[in-house]
Formats: sequence, structure tokens, C-alpha cells
Amino acid sequence: MACVLWRRSFSSQLFVTRLSYYTTNEELRKAFSKFGNVTEARLVMDQRTQRPKGFGFVTFESEMEAQRALKAMDGRIHNGRLIFVEFAKPMPPEEEAPP
Repeated sequence: MACVLWRRSFSSQLFVTRLSYYTTNEELRKAFSKFGNVTEARLVMDQRTQRPKGFGFVTFESEMEAQRALKAMDGRIHNGRLIFVEFAKPMPPEEEAPP
């Protein structure tokens, strides 16, 4: 019987949930920049209302900075809301549509 070892690969991008609907991209960047160099802080917006959906992504220059931010910010209060932080899962490659 073969033994398969699963290794979790980390990235430098974090997924942040339960954000206040009044949080801005700049506020998100500022909150996480205490832990390293943030290369991108992006809230996911509702297409119809153009308001934040309450979650977003923060990308750091290094995996170590992202790990430090995750440990410090997961389960903390930000803008009056209890937020959760985890490593972002990679998007599956888009499949080509049949001709």
C-alpha cells in the first residue's frame, strides 16, 4: 500500500471574510500593511450595486508576511466586525469551451 503525503502549499495571498460593507480598499491595505509589504488589497464588489460584498483579498510580497498577517488578524475585530482570514485557494484553470 502506497503512502501519500499531502503538503499544503501556502501562498502570499489571503482571503478575508466578514468585512464591514463600509470598508474600503485603502482601509484594508492599511490594516494589513502592519505585517509586511502589501502588493494588492482588493474588495470584491457587487456588480449591480457597486458596493463591497464583505470579503476581499490581500496579497503580500512574501509568504512569511502573509503567515504573520493571518496569525495576527484572523478572528479579530476590524471596523466593528469579527473578520476571518485564511490563505486564498488557487482558482482552477478555466476549461476551454467546446467548438
